[in-house]
Amino acid sequence: MSNAPRLTALDAVHRSLGATMTDFAGWDMPLRYGSERDEHTAVRTKAGLFDLSHMGEITVTGDQASDLLDFALVGNIGGVAVGRARYTMICQEDGGILDDLIVYRLGETEYMVVANASNAQIVLDALVARSEGFDAEVRDDRDAYALIAVQGPESPGILKSLTDADLDGLKYYAGLPGTVAGVPALIARTGYTGEDGFELFVEPQYAEKLWQALTEAGAPVGLVPAGLSCRDTLRLEAGMPLYGHELTTSLTPFDAGLGRVVKFEKAGDFVGRAALEAAAERAASNPPRKLVGLIADGRRVPRAGMTVVAGGQVVGEVTSGAPSPTLGKPIAIAYVDAAHSAPGTDGVGVDIRGAHEQYEVVALPFYKRQK
Repeated sequence: MSNAPRLTALDAVHRSLGATMTDFAGWDMPLRYGSERDEHTAVRTKAGLFDLSHMGEITVTGDQASDLLDFALVGNIGGVAVGRARYTMICQEDGGILDDLIVYRLGETEYMVVANASNAQIVLDALVARSEGFDAEVRDDRDAYALIAVQGPESPGILKSLTDADLDGLKYYAGLPGTVAGVPALIARTGYTGEDGFELFVEPQYAEKLWQALTEAGAPVGLVPAGLSCRDTLRLEAGMPLYGHELTTSLTPFDAGLGRVVKFEKAGDFVGRAALEAAAERAASNPPRKLVGLIADGRRVPRAGMTVVAGGQVVGEVTSGAPSPTLGKPIAIAYVDAAHSAPGTDGVGVDIRGAHEQYEVVALPFYKRQK
């Protein structure tokens, strides 16, 4: 059993581009190609090209595929139309979050569940265990797909030059099969950057051809390859949670301010229902902590695990922090006691190596694109 990191189908491309590589959830992934700030700005103003082949694709098929997913996940998956996608979560019996997911309904009896790389095996195992008694098959398709994302305001134009698929008719959180640069792909209008963009699921053998075609088509409008480092600052500005930071097994979706993904009105039981009903009541009457944004007065960058303080007391914890290229200041997402969580609350700081740096409490997201 070797512990060598897994390589994506684009590994040779990343190395030829001089990428700084890093181990991420057992995969060797590009952290940055040049300046992460330039990559971030390109996605906000032009376009960026990402290799996301580390994500975990799990296919669920069969006459009871929707029943299985309605039982296994907290969302109303049977209610998702063919060709659409849904953001949802898979929880433990006690309501703790195992992972956040996107589920694509590819056909009447076929779904693709996309899990985070670090949790793909956990999600796969849970779905297999929960499938007992259902006329449905859960298939590990992690090796069947490479995933390339093109994100940013120029991305629709870039993709249009390479496909005759109806991109104008493709809504946010929808997907359709098509051909991009001669490569068969599932074209999804999804992303993790706060910008318009697309995620292209293709067979690994075609990944390099598609990457090169997108690179050439995007060159005239400023598309650049973008690594995981700017992916993190982009999602942070957009207020999007990251598993292991804002979401963990010790939190329910209601603790994370994402109770809206839990659909109690769907028929039948689902894993975690009773615990989540109790969590919903607690959150409504007496929320322990709320997820908020923090914007720095100074230059020091808060990091995950640092404590949030007010009046000499610990009132919360930072879950993610980074310099924001768009705002030009350090920002953080934190869980903060309800009493200190209202936007504009004064006197809130972060303990950075003993110094209490002042922060402004704001509602998430920090950044919203102009439609």
